[in-house]
Amino acid sequence: MAEGKKIKAARAQVVGKPNYTLEEAMELVEKAKFAKFDETVEMSLRLGVDPKHADQQVRGTIVLPHGIGKTKKVLVVASGEKMKEAEDAGADMVAGEEIIEKIQGGWMDFEAMVATPDMMKSVGKLGKVLGPRGLMPNPKTGTVTFDVGKAVQEIKAGKVEYRLDKTAIIHAPVGKISFGAKKLYENARALLEAIAKAKPATSKGRYMKSLTFSSSMGPGVKVNLQTLEFAK
Repeated sequence: MAEGKKIKAARAQVVGKPNYTLEEAMELVEKAKFAKFDETVEMSLRLGVDPKHADQQVRGTIVLPHGIGKTKKVLVVASGEKMKEAEDAGADMVAGEEIIEKIQGGWMDFEAMVATPDMMKSVGKLGKVLGPRGLMPNPKTGTVTFDVGKAVQEIKAGKVEYRLDKTAIIHAPVGKISFGAKKLYENARALLEAIAKAKPATSKGRYMKSLTFSSSMGPGVKVNLQTLEFAK
């Protein structure tokens, strides 16, 4: 199969050292590309924390230096003057409580939602629908706020949410393969530094345990965490 040959050739690019510096990893991810579309480059970071404990959760957001190469479709649920503020900031859709029933009916034509605190009593009814999709507004990620203009602008600028999953791994995009190695490196480093700063006080032992980058279709490239001064 042609695709089998392509992935085999891509994997052949990732040989030599078992682990690379972050700069080398980004260069290899770019070099090993073979898909015809503009692949997303994703990070997989395993942390030395226990996700079962609430005080060891790691979650936050960051606007990457070069964005993520995609503009999300943003829905803002608000009222009064905040609706106009959201529109002026570039929200794709602005609505009030009436949108709750529409979403409950299956409408999901948005990729991010921002809500003002006074609307959360209504938005809260959508927890079972939005929660599993990662779309539920949350104060911790800046999507429950009266500063809707800033929230919309940040999402449009490429704000990335990082969140620990049940297996103690954080999966997050760092850009598109077309960004080139330098911009991918700068995005990846900014994301990793943000996660390093979010280390829980109760975390014991080594915080960052393994780090791999890959494009949508490409092979994984493992980073030597000892080459990152903040990866303790």
